[in-house]
Amino acid sequence: MVSHRRSTQSGIGPGVRATVLSAAAATAAATLGASGAHAEPQDTPRTAEARVDRLYGEAERATEQYNAAGENAERLRGEFDRARDRAARGQERVNRMRTVVGSAASAQYRSGGIDPSVALLLSSDPDGYLDRAAVLERVTGRQAEELQELLRARRDLDQIRAEAGHALAELEHNRAAAARHKRTVERKLAEARRILGAMPAADRAGFERASRSGRDGALPGLADRPAGSARAAVAVLAVQQALGRPYVWGANGPDGFDCSGLMQWAYARAGVALPRTSQAQRYAGRMVPLSEARPGDLVVYRADASHVAMYVGNGQVIHAPYPGAPVRYDPVGMMPVSSVTRV
Repeated sequence: MVSHRRSTQSGIGPGVRATVLSAAAATAAATLGASGAHAEPQDTPRTAEARVDRLYGEAERATEQYNAAGENAERLRGEFDRARDRAARGQERVNRMRTVVGSAASAQYRSGGIDPSVALLLSSDPDGYLDRAAVLERVTGRQAEELQELLRARRDLDQIRAEAGHALAELEHNRAAAARHKRTVERKLAEARRILGAMPAADRAGFERASRSGRDGALPGLADRPAGSARAAVAVLAVQQALGRPYVWGANGPDGFDCSGLMQWAYARAGVALPRTSQAQRYAGRMVPLSEARPGDLVVYRADASHVAMYVGNGQVIHAPYPGAPVRYDPVGMMPVSSVTRV
């Protein structure tokens, strides 16, 4: 049977949020460099199953890191697009102002020279020009206001362009991180498939039927209660509709799901926008004791919050377990529970 022997300490702090890129990259590199998990002739069915289960857990952590990198990339892409639009509008404003000033300069040239204030407006270094007190003394009234307005527009434009450049650089960094996490997931899943392929058919079939924990996972004292809210009840109906659909890592429906993708999809049917990762979903509502769980609550597993399921009553959860296992019911105690969140 499959065994999860991981710490149950919650260690939940409010500062834990989406994966920090540098830490995520380091985690992916460490995971990628882990020792191989090829099935050996001396493996027993129990040790082979434990190794496959460990690989699934490692792949699941890398999947959530991949999801976090993708979510962050979407946010940064939006920031870059908005900054680019603002920069275009800012450039149009500067161009219009320079056109007006250029017309004034032409008129002054025809009348015998260019006023220092107009020269300042047309200067390639207006900041330096303005620093000269002698020039400022000649610039008064409306001309001074126009100068300051143009200078502010130029500074704003420079700031917007800097923000866009930063967002673009971070976006590329996130894309690279997501690619690393994807390779990690694919490697772990390939190793798991090799081990399963070397197992006798009967043992392999038994593993695929087994609970994640290798035990019934029953927890005493869980009373049947109604859903925590109307939207939670809708989410329960939605997650039930997903029963039997395949686990697809990095997917959030409707045809396939990973664990956090299933929760996001189900709550979206109830009009609730959950974050993309199980780590972030842990903080998407109010934490309650497991003994008070109600249908619709999110049950987060392992100390690192790398797996999430939905409690649906009767001591059961619905979740997307791992590749090869469709969305299904399992006992709520199938793995060490780290927290329960009421959305």
